[in-house]
Amino acid sequence: MDTELIAICALTGVINLIGALAYAARIAGVRTGRIALSFALFNVLLLVSRTSNGFLGPFLAKRIETGLANGAGDALLFDLRLVLLSAAAAVALGIVLVPTFQRLFAAAISFFQVNRSTTRLLLRSVTPAGLSTIRDSVALPSAETLRSLKGPRGVSWPVLIANAAAQGLLAVGVLASLYAGYLVPEFRVTASQMTAIVNGFATILLFALIDPQISALTDDVVDGSVSEATFRRAMIWVSLSRLAGTLLAQALLVPAAVVIAWAAGWL
Repeated sequence: MDTELIAICALTGVINLIGALAYAARIAGVRTGRIALSFALFNVLLLVSRTSNGFLGPFLAKRIETGLANGAGDALLFDLRLVLLSAAAAVALGIVLVPTFQRLFAAAISFFQVNRSTTRLLLRSVTPAGLSTIRDSVALPSAETLRSLKGPRGVSWPVLIANAAAQGLLAVGVLASLYAGYLVPEFRVTASQMTAIVNGFATILLFALIDPQISALTDDVVDGSVSEATFRRAMIWVSLSRLAGTLLAQALLVPAAVVIAWAAGWL
């Protein structure tokens, strides 16, 4: 594995790890009663994700151009599968880290509520007191949490399946479009532009079918009609469906690239 591929996998990991930790922000918001503030603080991490995403595109495009120049198609497909594997590994790590980041977000919310300064919050994270808070917040999912999955999910199977499908499309969208450009190099610019169609469909699934369900469940917890335990259990199931979708992307990669390559030539 060369340095460039390591950088691509690392950036992919950061993007997907931060996405998985969004569920920790939701849980912390419900627990503290500061839902809007929890998402505002999560956006600080989201800036890191979006910055990483800005670097990821050129790295991936260069990988495709190098593959075209060298005729390394088999190696290129293997590289893209490694990138998807790094995404799945990051989501799995994010699920494991949810209890830790839930506590960290709750501590950050409490600090910000008093000080009202993002700069002071960031500076505190590197002070002895902040590092002590980070150390004390470290926690792994408990056996009780795993046993609780036998209880009511709090979210329906259709929503979980739709979430898995959307996450799979989001994970594979850019990679499949770029690989389609390798398959039909004469239309590679057209193929790369079709990323927006794949990601747009996945985004519609997320914002039209999935996010409203999770938001409604969040409101139910706030007004007391749903227990916090049920909400945490629902977030675990949504996280697992995200992981399933990211793993599904491995199977979608080549078929999606072939469809995109055909569509690029047909347009």
